[in-house]
Amino acid sequence: MGFYFCKYFLIAILWVLALENGGFFLLSNGGITSTFVRNEEKSIDMPFDSDVFKVPPGYNAPQQVHITQGDHEGKAMIVSWVTVDEPGSSTVVYWPQDGTKKDQTTGQISTYKYYNYTSGYIHHCTLNNLEYNTKYYYEVGIGHTIRTFWFVTPPEVGPDVPYTFGIIGDLGQTYDSNITLTHYEMNPVKGESVLYVGDLSYADHYPLHDNRRWDSWGRFVERSVAYQPWIWTAGNHELDYSPLIGENKPFKPFLHRYHVPFQASGSTEPLWYSIKRASAYIIVLSSYSAYSTYTPQYMWLMEELPKVNRSETPWLIVLMHSPWYNSNTYHYMEGETMRVMFESWFVQYKVDVVFAGHVHAYERSERISNIAYNIVNGECTPVHDQNAPVYITIGDGGNIEGLATDMMDPQPKYSAFREASFGHATMAIKNRTHAYYSWHRNADGYAVKSDSMVFYNRYWYPKNDSAIQT
Repeated sequence: MGFYFCKYFLIAILWVLALENGGFFLLSNGGITSTFVRNEEKSIDMPFDSDVFKVPPGYNAPQQVHITQGDHEGKAMIVSWVTVDEPGSSTVVYWPQDGTKKDQTTGQISTYKYYNYTSGYIHHCTLNNLEYNTKYYYEVGIGHTIRTFWFVTPPEVGPDVPYTFGIIGDLGQTYDSNITLTHYEMNPVKGESVLYVGDLSYADHYPLHDNRRWDSWGRFVERSVAYQPWIWTAGNHELDYSPLIGENKPFKPFLHRYHVPFQASGSTEPLWYSIKRASAYIIVLSSYSAYSTYTPQYMWLMEELPKVNRSETPWLIVLMHSPWYNSNTYHYMEGETMRVMFESWFVQYKVDVVFAGHVHAYERSERISNIAYNIVNGECTPVHDQNAPVYITIGDGGNIEGLATDMMDPQPKYSAFREASFGHATMAIKNRTHAYYSWHRNADGYAVKSDSMVFYNRYWYPKNDSAIQT
């Protein structure tokens, strides 16, 4: 009698949890596979005359304004924008909210050509020596086309500094993309900057890699990225490598348009770098640059990981595009060679979480590793490992390729939760030991958490934070 009561009581609890999460889920060999798929129809790009792509009024008005961190510590900001009619001014005027004195800095201008497309004039200007935790206003443009924006610098780097990140990947510029960005903006858990895990405009989806889609994407996301920094990761759709039309230089549009402070972390290339922000140390890797032994990215990461001072920045976060652990048939095992090269380092240095995109669905792993294999021992099964990171795939921004709905059955034991729906996530760091993470699917209310967990820091509080105790 007692056995059956417990059994049906457990079923009832699971039923309630399913309803609270906005749908049903299946318990499988691994964790939870949600059966909730909101939209299996192909996503549709918004037309060029959509209001979200509107060109600002006035002759040569600055457009596509975006910011990102401009140094390693968080006291600088890179401000970027495009002018179309002529170069115009590359000066940024800025001042603190409570100040009266205005400073100004002048940046650099560049252009590029891609097949039959010529870019506008791309401006990059770095504002240095900013004060921590301060709201700044800034102006770009001249005369009647001056545009004013603002941003807030992060708190001073420290071990118990609270800070909240948004996480978005594979956004594109469809109607679903617009819903994703709106949900992020309206989420009551307010992100202070975005960790962006690659695949921006999807211009390469169009014939001849229509670079006008880079311009429209820049105008689309301006409403967020002009006011808070997005930390950039390059994906496969940033490659724009197309020898058939004479375009042999990978990442050409991306590298012209999106600058990052790579030299501040000793990197030789802007595709891999690191920054400190509040209590987090963020490492960005390139899935589509060489990473085998002796390559620049390999050598940089080998020297970078020992530099991380967990007494200063307890939270070690890695961004990449191609996931290492993916139980979707879409892009299955594409990240395997990078995993083989670097996973043992991630375990050694106790990385807290790895965010990736590429697969157009959502998945969160348990803390697992697969580093015992040495060719002859045959030990090649992922195992629970409390020194290992949680791997989160969040390539569900809403792009034109649509959702990746074909998941492997049964669900692997290492997979804690997975669902083919569009959405975004937030990670709210509370102190050196705890951070609260949640994923939000697009079709639910802004405050609904479709998946969540409390992260325990691997360095300061290495307790088991899995829902499945091992």
